[in-house]
Amino acid sequence: MKRLLFRIEEHARRSPGAVAVADGATQLDYAALQHEIEDAAERLPWDRVGLLAENSCGWAVVDLAVARRGGVCVPMPVFFSDGQLLHLIRDAGLDVVLTDAPERVSRLIESRPVDMFVVAGQRLAIFVPGHGGKRSALPAGTAKVTYTSGTTGAPRGVCLSGSSVERVAATLCDAVTAQPRDRSLALLPLSTLLENVGGLYAPLWAGGRAQVPSLEDCGITGSSGLDPRRMMLALAGYEPTTLILVPQLLKALTECVVAGIPAPRSLRFAAVGGAPSSAALIRRARTLGIPAFEGYGLSEAASVVTLNVPGADRPGSAGRALPHVRLAVDDNGEVVVHGELFLGYLGSRAVAGTGWPTGDLGRIDEDGYLHIVGRRKTAFATAFGRNVAPEWVESELVAGPGVAQAAVFGEGRPFNVAVIVPMPGAPAEALRDAVDRANEALPDYARVAAWVEADAPFVVANGLASAAGAPHRAAIGERYQPQIQRLYEQGERHAVL
Repeated sequence: MKRLLFRIEEHARRSPGAVAVADGATQLDYAALQHEIEDAAERLPWDRVGLLAENSCGWAVVDLAVARRGGVCVPMPVFFSDGQLLHLIRDAGLDVVLTDAPERVSRLIESRPVDMFVVAGQRLAIFVPGHGGKRSALPAGTAKVTYTSGTTGAPRGVCLSGSSVERVAATLCDAVTAQPRDRSLALLPLSTLLENVGGLYAPLWAGGRAQVPSLEDCGITGSSGLDPRRMMLALAGYEPTTLILVPQLLKALTECVVAGIPAPRSLRFAAVGGAPSSAALIRRARTLGIPAFEGYGLSEAASVVTLNVPGADRPGSAGRALPHVRLAVDDNGEVVVHGELFLGYLGSRAVAGTGWPTGDLGRIDEDGYLHIVGRRKTAFATAFGRNVAPEWVESELVAGPGVAQAAVFGEGRPFNVAVIVPMPGAPAEALRDAVDRANEALPDYARVAAWVEADAPFVVANGLASAAGAPHRAAIGERYQPQIQRLYEQGERHAVL
């Protein structure tokens, strides 16, 4: 990531006193950031560095220092299960793990820290997992390995070059007209590629301020726990001009504004991604003063590939392709990305060719806007032969008040059912209203005929959601199978009568 590091050096020379990164306890101007990066790089003798820590200035410095010395940074999501983290440590062949959670790592690898690494005023424990010299080779040019959380419990390591990550950061800055006066606020873990690139690298590329407090300070715990009022206090205190949100956070933000807590007046652009959002949710947010713009991306393309922006905006779409990629839709309706892609999965052969099938079904309209319909593997056919993408229906269900999360089912069935997580305190009639409202926006074959009220939210901890908040339908379907089956039996009896 030589170009990003060069730009940080330039900012340190031209605007040494401008704040570069800040968290709740530490603030580094560009001169201090440059010094911290150089100092940390000299003290990092390892090639593959795992980083397991909460958002902080220290996290940012270690990430950039590893890049400066030509190593490979492997962010370790704090929301991963112990099994997923242990798989990551072994799969990546880490030389070292730097962490602010030494008890957890000690338990995982049955070892004690060998020393402490002090960076930006933060103490990180140093663990040496040991790989015995046997580990998978990295594709040439790998600068970062980002692990995607799947439904199998065995995340895959996506190997990225520094140039591909920089290219995305640069095009994002151009797309949103980023300025040195901009202030981002990370509401997602920096260990997620979207926040790492969009919430850290892009602001630093532009000479702005990347604000990276711990997620707990922002009212966010784990991958899905949320205290909305605490989040609003963080927004008021940090006064961000830009944000990255997943749909669930956008939904919470809109509900807070409806409840009388004003949206931050400083905010000029809120990118929404990680899962599909309905046009209704985007429009509702905007009417409440939240400048929400949906985008789309994937780790294999180094994060963001499309984005709606002011002047090139179509709610209900994921936006037009950014300049660093080209999009196509194949004969099966699958979106294919062309351009500077990932180098390959860790332990697998390098990626050949220039196109990558995303696994997402979609279409590109006459004006070049991408519309994501759903995942190819999750689409189902009803008993009447109609194809339904559950993500589409779910996004409509959560667009209005009352519904926090939803998972839709209907494979081979005469009608669709949903498992719905209500918003806290929502009365039963609110769910009925939400379903009716969603059904009005859907064709008859995609409508929800009945639903089960979930007894717990969909979160990573119970195996019912991904890190981005997307429902794990197989696990949800298994958990609520008796209730779902009763709905179908009741519906079939009514049909016979």
